[in-house]
Amino acid sequence: MEPERRSEHKRAGVLYVTAAFAVWGVLPVYWKALQSVPPLEILMHRIIWSLVFVSVLLTVAKRGKTLRENLGSARVRLFLLATSALIGINWFLYIWAVNNGHIVESSMGYFITPLLNVLLGMIFLRERLNARQTTALTLAAAGVIIRTAQYGGIPWISLGLALSFALYGLLKKLANLDSLIGLLGETAVLAPAALGYILFLQVRGTGAFAASSCAVTLMLAAAGIVTSVPLLLFAEGAKRVPLATVGFAQYISPSLSLCLGVLVYHEVFTGMHALSFSLIWCALLVYSFSRVKLGKTGIAA
Repeated sequence: MEPERRSEHKRAGVLYVTAAFAVWGVLPVYWKALQSVPPLEILMHRIIWSLVFVSVLLTVAKRGKTLRENLGSARVRLFLLATSALIGINWFLYIWAVNNGHIVESSMGYFITPLLNVLLGMIFLRERLNARQTTALTLAAAGVIIRTAQYGGIPWISLGLALSFALYGLLKKLANLDSLIGLLGETAVLAPAALGYILFLQVRGTGAFAASSCAVTLMLAAAGIVTSVPLLLFAEGAKRVPLATVGFAQYISPSLSLCLGVLVYHEVFTGMHALSFSLIWCALLVYSFSRVKLGKTGIAA
């Protein structure tokens, strides 16, 4: 590829990746707009409409053969059962946290995730840590301990989000499955329960779909789009830019969420919060620079 075209290719990749993480970062606004709907019902619609949207995308792209090749393995299908459960837990916990005034806590979870990935890699993939990565984990642990002391207990929202997404990323890495095809498989696994629950609510007359305002109904249906589009943007961007760029860009998402929680939704952010977050940010900087040196910086999934 010519230098000029290579440069344009890379710039487009940076824009795609930045847009993907920016969309993920402002998703709390979307879920807040659906606050009148119970989190579990939002989750079920997110599953169903994600399945519909991704199915249409893969059909238009004529990727049926790739789909069969990817999902034909019994090993992959076994991994899908586990990743489906993890992403379902992660989505529900995130939606619940946002709509119950815990955006700051949820953003901490996604700041912790890359560092938890390192720990899981060491435990399950026998990856070795260098001195900088050990320092990063120590700083992050200190940040979590401070937050735990302030919270008066385990910060289960942050740790629940971080652990579920980090384990999800680990299993996705082991399964080596395309993001969109993986999302199709995962939502297909969860779809029967999701559809059954939605139909139960509609028959009982307590379902929000078509019974609430037109805006709420449209937003529930569009949950599949807001779930899938950032994945598409990320997939396109990741092909064009170095993994180090992707690694740094991933902090856009929790940073935006944190700003929304504090500045827009006026959640509590004390000096102890600031100290805890500062330690975790320092840990992320140390970790990121260590990965840039190794040329291996990336994200969980």
